[in-house]
Amino acid sequence: MENATIMFHFNLTMYVNIGSYRYPAFVLCFLLFAFIVCANLVIILALLALSTLHEPMYIFLCNLCINGLYGTSGFYPKFLNDLLSTTHVISYAGCLLQGFVLHSSACADFSLLALMAYDRYVAICRPLVYHSMMSKQRVCVFVFFAWFLPLYLMFMSTVTTSTSRLCGSHIPKIYCVNYFIGKLACTVSITNNIIPPFNYIFYFGHFIFIIWSYVYLISTCLTSKENRTKFMQTCLPHFFCLVTLTVCILFDLLYMRLGSETLPQSAQNFMAIEFIFFPPIINPLIYGFKLTQIRNRIIQFWCGKRL
Repeated sequence: MENATIMFHFNLTMYVNIGSYRYPAFVLCFLLFAFIVCANLVIILALLALSTLHEPMYIFLCNLCINGLYGTSGFYPKFLNDLLSTTHVISYAGCLLQGFVLHSSACADFSLLALMAYDRYVAICRPLVYHSMMSKQRVCVFVFFAWFLPLYLMFMSTVTTSTSRLCGSHIPKIYCVNYFIGKLACTVSITNNIIPPFNYIFYFGHFIFIIWSYVYLISTCLTSKENRTKFMQTCLPHFFCLVTLTVCILFDLLYMRLGSETLPQSAQNFMAIEFIFFPPIINPLIYGFKLTQIRNRIIQFWCGKRL
């Protein structure tokens, strides 16, 4: 405890010295950020504008795109600023806030994908009771908890992390996560040993539920051509988004806990930003192209604007 100090900032040590490529990299990442914002906003506005899309599945999809904007806003502004800077530091409060936003966004993705899986399960496997089980009141409650639980759990994790006394200020990443802040703690409290495993188990339960629902959906769809069509139209995009998110987060978790000194620094950074990079791009694209009603609404909007 003698070496414990009060930290006012952290050094993000994984930035690669790109020299003269700094400005092209900034432009490329800025355009990527702008594309993510525009793509998600287009889907959100299309869903809000068309009253026939005010159904549970599309409401969950709208929230998934909102979460994509929420998560990327916690990373790209700071990242773009760091690309142009020669020093890569972040304030203590800013680090905790960034970690909270990125963690809660990833967890909210799983919550919303679990709701979408449940919606498809009821729609295909129990169609006669769909409207009673997925009423407007229940959908509002589902959406509330899909946001409240990730925010609450990550808030508690962040508060617990903030109470630790730290013995270092170097974070081996290009953004802040509670895991590496916790590793800088001089001593590990009981709550620090309990809350993160609980969160992992809780959201692993979401993943297991989604997989179970899809096993049941596939077995049901094999018996009916109509159900197979529904599955191909609405379930495949959802399943692809789930696989993308899970693989990206799994890579990041494995890298954080196992690490690899043999990997190039750029490869380590790519593994770290996969879950921020791919899902916010893929989600609006795959749903925008695959779901006919959304695609037609977007085409009508652009055609009407040109006319």
